[in-house]
Amino acid sequence: MSVSGKRRPKAADQKPVLAGSLLDNLKADLAPAPEIGFFSPLYRFDQSLRVRPLAGLDEAGRGPLAGPLVAAAVILPESFDHQAINDSKKLTPESRLEAFQLVTSKAVSWAYSVKTSAEVDSLNPLRASLSAMGEAIDQLEPRPKLGLVDGNQLFESSVPLKYVVGGDAKSLSIAAASIVAKVIRDRIMDELHLVYPQYGFDRHKGYGTREHLKALELYGPTPVHRMTYKGVRPVQTPKSNLPRLF
Repeated sequence: MSVSGKRRPKAADQKPVLAGSLLDNLKADLAPAPEIGFFSPLYRFDQSLRVRPLAGLDEAGRGPLAGPLVAAAVILPESFDHQAINDSKKLTPESRLEAFQLVTSKAVSWAYSVKTSAEVDSLNPLRASLSAMGEAIDQLEPRPKLGLVDGNQLFESSVPLKYVVGGDAKSLSIAAASIVAKVIRDRIMDELHLVYPQYGFDRHKGYGTREHLKALELYGPTPVHRMTYKGVRPVQTPKSNLPRLF
């Protein structure tokens, strides 16, 4: 069963946050016009579409051997830009967490959806990710006029969609969504590490590292492993009574 969550919209008079070291000491209400040139390429990409409210969508966790897949949708304020917001894969864990706190505190609206390992097995990774993104965007308030989807695949939605290949490195809204999805999924994997400490989920987050594959050889898969993935093989071991969380 999918798990979803969302944050209620912020007040309409919320102050914008701007990017760039030259603006660090300026107050947000003294923001220059975009054409002055302080704004990031990611911000300018979103502005070039001339559509608001604009939502960015991305997912985290299609590739791992274990754990859930998480998708997120984010609507940023129209005047918001910040140098900390970038493709989540390019950020350190520390900077990603700071960016997550920034996005979730400044967003007009943000939401996420979780697909369990069993759902990923049942649907396949692509369909699971598209389904999760659809669930996430449906929770946003206000309703976006356009959703930007990272990748090259779209899904059925009442919201008009546009896919952007490599979108988490091109669009500020998609980058924000990638950060939210990644941080939430990492937190889930840290919690799963407390249940299954022998697998090292807190370190590799479920990906097929040498450490993870070795643990699978020793202990077999848990209920949170994806049984259809290469490298995961269902075996009868004493660990078969491990609690099922997802």
